Amino acid sequence: MNTIKRIDPRRPFVVTAAGLRRIILGETGSADANAAHWPAQHGHGNAAKPRRTISDPKHVLLVAAHAERGALDEHARQAVAAAALLADAQTEVALLVFGELKDDAAALGVDKLIELPGFERRAFAPDSELRALQACAAALAPKHVFLPDNASGDGDLGRRYAASAGASVATQVVEIDARHVGVYEQAKRAWATRALPEVILLAPNAVEAKLPFVGAGERLPSDFIRPAVDLASSYRDLGLEEIDAARVALEEADFIVSAGNGVTDIAAFEQLAGVLGAAIGASRVAVDNGHFTRDKQVGATGKTVESSVYIAFGISGAVQHLQGIKDCRHVIAVNLDGSAPIAKRANLTVVGDAQGTIAALIGEVQAARAKRGAPGAVRDDMHSAGVAA
Repeated sequence: MNTIKRIDPRRPFVVTAAGLRRIILGETGSADANAAHWPAQHGHGNAAKPRRTISDPKHVLLVAAHAERGALDEHARQAVAAAALLADAQTEVALLVFGELKDDAAALGVDKLIELPGFERRAFAPDSELRALQACAAALAPKHVFLPDNASGDGDLGRRYAASAGASVATQVVEIDARHVGVYEQAKRAWATRALPEVILLAPNAVEAKLPFVGAGERLPSDFIRPAVDLASSYRDLGLEEIDAARVALEEADFIVSAGNGVTDIAAFEQLAGVLGAAIGASRVAVDNGHFTRDKQVGATGKTVESSVYIAFGISGAVQHLQGIKDCRHVIAVNLDGSAPIAKRANLTVVGDAQGTIAALIGEVQAARAKRGAPGAVRDDMHSAGVAA
């Protein structure tokens, strides 16, 4: 007799104002109409992590990074994790964030958080950012300063700081421990190591961001370094040039709506992408059916994307497609089948008809736009909704 317990594919879910939260694996029950009133299954599979022990703190490791819409990206989280893993029982980990941070600082491994909400990642203010980092370093006297070595501001800031302070620095670090850092040289034909420098710029994926412990998560006063920041800059920010989202390559898009076989009204789907200001993606089936060109295909045999928000309409979630969206920060799935494979990857799953959901979203966005009279604000709201999900 088969003794393997069958997992009910219609497991509990919770309906909120934002839609249907994705099904949590391992729970029992039936996702019928009454399931909408069940409490959220918080903490399932997530045992409480111990707090990192610190006694008589004498040293500080400082991490600096930019936040994007209230969150750190994976690269920045890795820089924080590197500092947290290297910190001993007498060392605290401090995080200087340019912008607002809604993430749980303690869960990131941070002991002290300095938040500068007045900074915007999309604004160009290198002088002010450098002065802020210098002021923070002067106040905390860190042994080492960590930054993600990226092309969106952190890498440049780290180099500016090292040059201004006359500090030793290592860039594009791919290996790190308490004794040394390692980097590739000569187009990856050579390998170099050295003792930990004062400024460490980490390459992507040098460290696993998940930690077995949490930090203290103490927020320092908002005016901790403000006197050194409010100075005039010699640079003038001319802003960003707005372009049609359809012209953005999928690999570079920050907001993507993607259609699968479940989307039959292609015109309405393209209209939704337009009102949201999102790039258009598609599953292999939708491309094979001739609804979209091959350059829109997302998946192992198409494009691998890293958007902040990815909304999948009528996509079941084949392995190849899931591989193409593995690096997306927030995935929202709209599907009639609540147990489709993509629901396991999604941060939020809406069980419903794709066409009806598309029409409802278009109506909501247009109504919000008419009420506020600010198209840009609507797009920001949609991004915020995706992040909150």
